[in-house]
Amino acid sequence: MIPRIKSVKPMKDYNLQVVFDDGKSVLYDVTEEIDSLPGYDDLKNIHGLFDQVQLDESRTCVFWNEDIDLPSDTIYEYGKVLFEM
Repeated sequence: MIPRIKSVKPMKDYNLQVVFDDGKSVLYDVTEEIDSLPGYDDLKNIHGLFDQVQLDESRTCVFWNEDIDLPSDTIYEYGKVLFEM
């Protein structure tokens, strides 16, 4: 089952605070993607873009534009757990 995101909040140093429907809350560091994936460096190079993170309609992905997104299962698996129900 794909984890569904309840909320996403941009934090300093290219981290996302993400809360899932099951109560798990994680801090996900996006710097690895920024440094290694094509186009993701726009999150550093375009002022204010990182803070414009959005949740897609299905709540299984966060995105910034049509080229930059992250699936919820990656965030769920690799995020640093802040709180878990």
